[in-house]
Amino acid sequence: MSEQIQIPVAKPWMGKLEAEAAGRAIMSGWVTQGPEVAAFEQEFATYVGAKYACAVSNCTTALHLALLAVGVQPQDEVITVSHSYIATANSIRYCGAKPVFVDIEPQTYNINPVLIADAISDSLRDSSASRTRAILVVHQMGMPCDLKAILDVARRYNLPVIEDAACAIGSEIFWNDEWEKIGKPHGDIACFSFHPRKVITTGDGGMITTNNPEWDKQFRLWRQHGMSVPDTIRHGAKQVIFESYPMLGYNYRMTDIQAAVGREQLKRLPEIVERRRFLAERYQEKLSDVPGLKLPTQPSWAKSNWQSYCVRLPEQCDQIQVMQAMLDTGISTRRGIMCAHLEEAYQTEAWSCGRDRLTESEQVSDRAIILPLFHQMTEVEQDRAIGVLRTVCRI
Repeated sequence: MSEQIQIPVAKPWMGKLEAEAAGRAIMSGWVTQGPEVAAFEQEFATYVGAKYACAVSNCTTALHLALLAVGVQPQDEVITVSHSYIATANSIRYCGAKPVFVDIEPQTYNINPVLIADAISDSLRDSSASRTRAILVVHQMGMPCDLKAILDVARRYNLPVIEDAACAIGSEIFWNDEWEKIGKPHGDIACFSFHPRKVITTGDGGMITTNNPEWDKQFRLWRQHGMSVPDTIRHGAKQVIFESYPMLGYNYRMTDIQAAVGREQLKRLPEIVERRRFLAERYQEKLSDVPGLKLPTQPSWAKSNWQSYCVRLPEQCDQIQVMQAMLDTGISTRRGIMCAHLEEAYQTEAWSCGRDRLTESEQVSDRAIILPLFHQMTEVEQDRAIGVLRTVCRI
């Protein structure tokens, strides 16, 4: 095989502006949570249309705090999907609660709203028993969930909805006769990731958005060990101030170096999303005639940021063999989204599922692959990936 340039499955788009921003924070002398974090929070809230945005160390910690804020306690149940990165289910376990997994829609790979009601515990009628406390939905790979259908069920049972929007920065949903950003939020709380695998990155990091001022206040206490007085106030005070710690908190802070980078990344976001949508449309056009290959579906009320482009392979194709064949030609792929309930860590942890089995979740995990998609990807590189996939699918 002739040596070819490797095409990665993902690649962050960063450059001189981000380096200069990081240097600005470093040279300021304030490198942990401070003025850059505060500015990033305000700019992020404005972008998504939320009243409040609170920066944290990553999306997993964001989910943990969101669950705590809506009252999830040990022995409670939280309805979610197994078909997600394991952090989604893990955040529920951090609260001492039990994930209740429901299956996904085969077209969008998102939670199936029709199955949610059956997964709600009958013990809602018995406050002394384990009970459903919240619904945690995932905008998988940037594709918005059917929030209207989900919220209809949630409001009927008076359950809060947390959106795991780790992959969904820049995605949109048609809401109240206009397009609105995921993260407004449309449920109660939305949580984002800035991991390098996501559309924009701060190296690592997360954000929590809400319209509830009490929850936002709680997030800000929890993320800094429950400290009663923020660093910014202590350092600017003209009199001596002693902080107190009235509650158990966590070290979930974002650094100012990360936030400075995030502010530059946020400026790039519209261009990044536009390019990703263009590349996703090219995949859709050039792969639509491959027999047996199932392409992702975007509902009319959703606009994905296409954080990932995931296809389900024809029946005759073996997932590992296809991935290896593409890797042998210098094209990286990833398997379909994992299922938490199949992992060893969940063989010894308490979890349950709705009345139906997780058939669709398992099939997507076993039969789907994620193709390369990133802002700097050229059409020549994409055509190379398309050509190899078409060839392999005919074998």
